[in-house]
Amino acid sequence: MVQIKTPEQIAKMREAGLVVAAIHAATRDAAVPGATTKDLDEVARKVIADHGAKSNFLGYGGFPATICTSVNEVVVHGIPDATTVLKDGDVISIDAGAIVDGWHGDAAFTAFVGEGHAPELIELSRVTEESMWAGIAAMKSGNRLVDVSRAIETYIRRQPKPGGGRYGIIEDYGGHGIGTEMHMDPHLLNYVSRKRGKGPKLVPGFCLAIEPMVSLGTPHTEVLSDDWTVITTDGTWSSHWEHSVALTEEGPLVLTAVDGGRAKLAELGVTAAPDPLA
Repeated sequence: MVQIKTPEQIAKMREAGLVVAAIHAATRDAAVPGATTKDLDEVARKVIADHGAKSNFLGYGGFPATICTSVNEVVVHGIPDATTVLKDGDVISIDAGAIVDGWHGDAAFTAFVGEGHAPELIELSRVTEESMWAGIAAMKSGNRLVDVSRAIETYIRRQPKPGGGRYGIIEDYGGHGIGTEMHMDPHLLNYVSRKRGKGPKLVPGFCLAIEPMVSLGTPHTEVLSDDWTVITTDGTWSSHWEHSVALTEEGPLVLTAVDGGRAKLAELGVTAAPDPLA
């Protein structure tokens, strides 16, 4: 069953989303050469505590940290530790979440550490982020879940990959519903699958975490022996972007974007819903 939220509940999710946005801002600044992924986790812990929120990652299924720090070929669920030291040229995806009064926020971004990044990595992140926004723009009343998947996949497939070939749209992981839990129905594929059908119709109160994950090579992944860290099977590097989004009577509201998604959606010809906390 898909959980449909009231405007008041969406406002609470917006509060949680702004905490996530603050985590992103702080960890982006801290992701510099010489920092460890544990350092970033400690930054996130402080932000959550300063906002009087709770972590929805720490302890989730036994996960031992506040954020996921996925470096280079790690796609998702990388565990922060004191031995992973960031260096020039690294790419890191930081996935973070927070709970406010029982309501969840969840979002991720890809950052470039230092200098010396190959142009194809910069383009990979751009394509992944823009595909997320294409999916967000498809959050319209009357559309179905598959329309979001199609928008994400279509954007990625239309982008020429430097050096030829195709981007790998990660198959084993995708977006999800969000609300009183971090992961809820429905599961959102980042590509269209005939087996999954059209999915539920999008209506006001529908909330999704939209999160494409894309690699420079394979769409296939494997989980390491820690039972969390997910890597590409061919060792190619990847990018991960995510926002939590609520569909309202007045359009989509990007709960984890500082401006509610207004500026980016305007570029795509979509009017973002008013911020309930403004």
